[in-house]
Amino acid sequence: MSRGASIRLGILVVAVSALVLCVTPTSRPRAEALPQRLDDRTFWTLIDDFSEPGGTFRSDNLVSNELAFEQVIPTLQTQIAPVSAYVGVGPDQNFTYIAALQPRIAFIVDIRRQNMLLHLMYKALIERSPTRVEFLARLFSRKPREDVPAGATADRLLAAFQNVEPSPVAFERTRQDIHRFLQQEHGFTLRTGDLGAIDYVFSAFYSAGPEIRYSFGRGTGWQPFPSYRDLMVEHDLNGVQRSYLATDDLYRTLRDMEQRNLIVPIVGDFAGPKALRSVARYLDLHHATVSVFYTSNVEQYLFQGDLYQRFCENVAALPIDARSTFIRAYFLNQGRVFRFEPGQAGPIGPRSEQLLNPIHVLLAAFNEGRIGSYYDVIDISRQ
Repeated sequence: MSRGASIRLGILVVAVSALVLCVTPTSRPRAEALPQRLDDRTFWTLIDDFSEPGGTFRSDNLVSNELAFEQVIPTLQTQIAPVSAYVGVGPDQNFTYIAALQPRIAFIVDIRRQNMLLHLMYKALIERSPTRVEFLARLFSRKPREDVPAGATADRLLAAFQNVEPSPVAFERTRQDIHRFLQQEHGFTLRTGDLGAIDYVFSAFYSAGPEIRYSFGRGTGWQPFPSYRDLMVEHDLNGVQRSYLATDDLYRTLRDMEQRNLIVPIVGDFAGPKALRSVARYLDLHHATVSVFYTSNVEQYLFQGDLYQRFCENVAALPIDARSTFIRAYFLNQGRVFRFEPGQAGPIGPRSEQLLNPIHVLLAAFNEGRIGSYYDVIDISRQ
């Protein structure tokens, strides 16, 4: 047997063993032993101990470039509820999935340390803001131009901050409050340079406001990416807005998880030796399964050398069950097709679609030698 075949067999054995354990009626209940809350020391220890050395990506990726990420939520709510653990990557699109699916715990695993720090910035702002309006006022350093009633739609909420000049006084006050909140109130031991990185991220939202895009920092010309506002007012295929700012209840759900330290951002490579393996051990210790793994389009970057093989080995180590599901983003025509809206100066895009795929199906396909490229991953997601 070749080394590659042996490794694939090992992946299948681990995955099938986890699957059998989780679906056997006599096995112990999963997710019951997860804590209701993490104290500050435990939360920071998980970040520090699970994280790998930071890596780089071609973009700061401060906001998503995926317009379709809400479309799969109704299916997920129907097929996988209740949700045990959530694993995701990237910035705040994770919040929409978390608010909708209400996992017992969530881990955000991203190769960039800056992404972990972005999530700590969000944590401070969300915990300090009881309402959606207060959150946006702090995030953008702007006062809404009109009173926004409780229960307002996402459209009305974001419109209140559109074309409003930022306040340098508010920016500085909130910047200092973020530092104090993370270091003094929570007691997190940030590294040298971390506060500067948080300031960089916060200043980006100050500068661009609701129009901040995935392409922030690439110049002042038009960029073919949705703005933060576009993402927050987007809807599913039935016309229902599902972003974490769509309703007061969704925001409160998210804020409650942040207050209980149950959204844990860590620095890690999907094909790395430590981060996903550490999450796997923690969840297994607490009798929990990964119900949802949001990979965005990260997998397309892993088909170099043995990176995808190592990714599959890491995934196979995660405790899963028959319902455990990948969420993937696929950009059609490599981002060259865009969606035009009436009255828009340019198209909103790139056009993407969100795909669901049972985790055990992917692992079985890899073991059988049917995964040789990212397009194979997309094909199996459409079956």
